[in-house]
Amino acid sequence: MPPKPPIALITGASRGIGAALAHELTSRGYEVIGTSTKGGDGLLPLDLLDPHAPAALAKTLSGRSLDLLVCNAGLYLDKGQSLADGYPSEMWATEFAVNVTGVFLTVQALLPALQSGDAGGKIAIISSQMASHSRAPGGSYIYRASKAAALNLGRNLATDLKSVGIAVGIYHPGWVQTDMGGTGAEISAEQSAKGLSDRFAALSLTTTGCFETWDGRAHAY
Repeated sequence: MPPKPPIALITGASRGIGAALAHELTSRGYEVIGTSTKGGDGLLPLDLLDPHAPAALAKTLSGRSLDLLVCNAGLYLDKGQSLADGYPSEMWATEFAVNVTGVFLTVQALLPALQSGDAGGKIAIISSQMASHSRAPGGSYIYRASKAAALNLGRNLATDLKSVGIAVGIYHPGWVQTDMGGTGAEISAEQSAKGLSDRFAALSLTTTGCFETWDGRAHAY
């Protein structure tokens, strides 16, 4: 009887980096479960503005084990906002609900599935170089702050989950040609997905807590 393929769950898999990751990981032998806000087209629903959605997703999976959880879903609503009169409080709440709280609640809800596999599970959090305190060109305050919080979240999860055999990596996917990154970005979603998938494969308890670029370079925190 052939061995069962490893199972990966990718949030925000309907387009962009998430869709490219789903294709790339499938080509590497994974069974991929993808989510999108409303579901459909083979994807499960996961609306991260609903704090109950991650628990509902875990219930839908009905005790299935996971080998890899990729927290990819994210929002960047404040691009181009004015410091003088932009960045409304509702925008802060929405972006943080998806980019930070949503990541935490998804990890929390799916921890049993990650712990139930034959080998230690892995968690990949897609953050950004904009999370780094070493880069401060101004602007995009909400996105920068939310991605910095996701980086901090991943680092602390790595500490707490090491003892149960789960490794956590945080990644900058590159400046990618997506709706978020724009057509003038440096790399394609397919290039990013290939590099990120290599990073996921290399992630271990030895490297847990790493903050790396899509092409394998350590990134300043």
